[in-house]
Amino acid sequence: MSVTEDAWADPAVTAGLAALTLRRDGDTSFEGDSMPMPGGRVFGGQVLAQALLAAGATVEDDRFAHSLHGYFLRAGDASKPIQFEVEVLRDGRSFSARRTHALQEGRPILSMIASFQVEQEGPEHAVRMPEVPGPDSVRSGVEILAPFRGVPAADFWLTEAPFDVRHVEGSLFLGPDKRPKQYQTAWMRLRRPIEGSDLLHRALLAFGSDQVMLEPLLRRHGASWVTPDISFASLDHAMWWHRPARADEWLLFVQDSPTAQGGRGLTGTWIFSEDGRLVASAAQEGMIRL
Repeated sequence: MSVTEDAWADPAVTAGLAALTLRRDGDTSFEGDSMPMPGGRVFGGQVLAQALLAAGATVEDDRFAHSLHGYFLRAGDASKPIQFEVEVLRDGRSFSARRTHALQEGRPILSMIASFQVEQEGPEHAVRMPEVPGPDSVRSGVEILAPFRGVPAADFWLTEAPFDVRHVEGSLFLGPDKRPKQYQTAWMRLRRPIEGSDLLHRALLAFGSDQVMLEPLLRRHGASWVTPDISFASLDHAMWWHRPARADEWLLFVQDSPTAQGGRGLTGTWIFSEDGRLVASAAQEGMIRL
């Protein structure tokens, strides 16, 4: 880690972890705060992770989160607290299901169902990780944006975003891909090591995944985070955890965008540990207007 990254890493991770520290208000009610965001809107990955943590707090410790399906319903206000109400749907011998509503001023901004499972034996197989340059040979987004410190959008990625993202095909922070393609590969990890439960690391993986989920859609259509007059938003998010993984260790996101139509685009992601294990999969549909 460079001196520049090290100077900004701890506050960024601290802000992210602070948002994921929920206050309990009864058996199934929780409250949380948001990271500061440019524009003041709640970051979708953050509220998704918070909803998962709230659900997990109502489940026995021997059950791990293996999937979630969430809908982003309204933009949230990052300056106001978020209430989380968990509904206990089922506790079976092997699986538990929970529904979490994230609310502000009584109105839902996210609705999510998550499933938890007791660890069990069964057949195993997985796709193989593609061969790509390792994270140490790919430029960090922090390094790319460092010259733009003082610009609000850059400052968010530098000082507030908890994850180091390294795009193998080049980042979309400052402009579009000069050779648009439907796929991208990117390394990601939390910007410093942390101590935390398996549930926290799974929640952080959901948190971080939303940071890059729509990028294959942008990349395919020659757009970037700074394209003038672009409008985009996450509509829903699904995630499946296959094997244990730590969010503070390098993970490779292998992504594509198979279709776009009607102002919406679909993206899919396989997430691998650095040693090649498939640890999670995710899918998201987003609104995009150019």
